[in-house]
Amino acid sequence: MGEWVSSSRPYLTARSSGHGDPWSTEASARGRRGTQRITHAGVVPAPSEIATLLGTPDGGDVVVRRRIMFLDDLPFELTDTYYPTRVAAGTRLAETAKIPGGAVSLLAELGHVGVRVSEDVSARMPTEDEREALRTSTDEPVLQLTRVTLDEADQPIQVDRMVMPAHRQRLRYELRID
Repeated sequence: MGEWVSSSRPYLTARSSGHGDPWSTEASARGRRGTQRITHAGVVPAPSEIATLLGTPDGGDVVVRRRIMFLDDLPFELTDTYYPTRVAAGTRLAETAKIPGGAVSLLAELGHVGVRVSEDVSARMPTEDEREALRTSTDEPVLQLTRVTLDEADQPIQVDRMVMPAHRQRLRYELRID
């Protein structure tokens, strides 16, 4: 399959509902096929780290969308996206249907626009469930990227936790120095 170079920028910008989701658009632009399967969506108790990042009480309710991303039919990334209930409860973010234009576009329609993002990347060995879902061997590490998106009031509106096989990824960061 080769190495995939990924940038976060396409996943942070709202787009019109007439456009495909950012993952399929990015893959298609490179002559590949990117698809995703939503495995769960709804209200769940917040895991401790996610609760801290969203400013929610430990175990308090959050909305999650869990997806498996595929590149040319190979599981490529596990992505769990968490939202505060004040942002996402009762919206399409809490449903398993695909969202035209993507979740970031829906957030913008709902009045929640991200203006600042922080990302933390770490390497680790996968859990058994992650290894099985990603179809990797027991000796292959994963990268875990945790992204927090904040609005203009500096309030968290979204936390993404992505797990991907390390040998298939290279992350690229481009920063403007003001």
